[in-house]
Amino acid sequence: MKEAVLWDAVAGGNVRCRLCNHRCLISDGKVGFCGVRKNEKGKLYALTYGKAVSSAVDPIEKKPFYHWFPRSLVYSFAAAGCNFRCKGCQNSDISQHPEIPGHDLAPKAIVEQAVASGCKGIAYTYTEPTIFFEYAKDTAELARKRHLYSVFVTNGYMTPEAIAEMAPIDASRIDLKFMDEKLYNSYCGVRDLENILESIRLLHKKGHVEVINLVIPSLNDSDDAFRQTAQFVAGLSKDVPLHFIAFHPQYKAVDLKSTDVKALERARGIALDEGLNYAYVGNVPGHPGENTFCPKCGAIAIERYGFDVVKYLLNEKHECLKCGGTVLVWDGTNYRI
Repeated sequence: MKEAVLWDAVAGGNVRCRLCNHRCLISDGKVGFCGVRKNEKGKLYALTYGKAVSSAVDPIEKKPFYHWFPRSLVYSFAAAGCNFRCKGCQNSDISQHPEIPGHDLAPKAIVEQAVASGCKGIAYTYTEPTIFFEYAKDTAELARKRHLYSVFVTNGYMTPEAIAEMAPIDASRIDLKFMDEKLYNSYCGVRDLENILESIRLLHKKGHVEVINLVIPSLNDSDDAFRQTAQFVAGLSKDVPLHFIAFHPQYKAVDLKSTDVKALERARGIALDEGLNYAYVGNVPGHPGENTFCPKCGAIAIERYGFDVVKYLLNEKHECLKCGGTVLVWDGTNYRI
C-alpha cells in the first residue's frame, strides 16, 4: 500500500480522487469505483502498489502496437482492478475480482526481469493501468534508466491531470469502444465520452498512439459507427493507426455473437475511404488486413500472421523497398529513450 497521487482532502474526512474521470468522492474506510484506491483516515492509498496480478513476455504486436518497435518483445504486467465494468471483459478474473489478488513484484524487479528476458520495453496492460498509476510510473522511470520503452494499454478514462504526470510513458494504445455515450454507459458502466476523446487527443499530442475499436455485433457494427470512429481518428492525423478487432462473447456478454469478418472488412474499407493510411483487421490471423501497406504505392511493407511479423520490407530509414515511400515506424533509429 502506497499513498496515492492526484487526490484532494475534502471536508468531513473525505477525499476526491483525480486520477480517472470518475473523480470519486471517497469516505473514510471506503474505496473508489475501481476498488483499489482507499481512503484511510483522510488520505488516499493505492492498495495494489507492488502487487502484480499477471505478468508475461509478449510480442509488441499482441498489444496490439503495429508501428511501435515492430518485432520487439515487451514485458507485460498488471495489477488488479478496473475503472470500467465492460460486459464482455476478457480479463474479468483479474479486472473485476472482488478482492485484491497478486504477488509481490517491485518496480525494480519488473525492470530486471524485462532486461533478463531480452525485452525492449514494458507494457502496462491486461487491466487498466491508470488505476495502478503509481506502480506504473515508478516502474517506467526505472525502465527509462535502462533504455527500455514504456507503453500504456488503456481505456482512455484518465484525467488531463493524470496525462500531465505521464512523462515516462512513451506511447499509448487506446480503446475507443463507441462513439455513443449511451453505449459506454450500458456496456462499460461509464459516461463522459467527450472525456475519452479528449484523453486520446492529449495522448496523441504527447506521443505515439494507436486506436482500437472492438467491433461488437448489434452495438457498434454499423457503417455510421465505423465512419464516425474513422473520422475522429483521421482528425487527429491520417497516420494514426486504427485497429478494428473481432469480438468474441464472454463474461456477461455471452448472449452476443462473434464478429463477422465481413464487418471488420467493411470497417477497414470505410477507414481507408476516410483517408487513414493505416487501418487494420484484428483477431483474424492470416487476414490480409493484418498487414501494413505502403501509403504511397500500396505494396506490403510489413506482413504479419497473428502476432508474428513474417516479412519486414522496409529499409533502415523506414522506406518501402518497392517505391521508397516512407512508412510510419517508431523504433531505435528515430526514437531515443
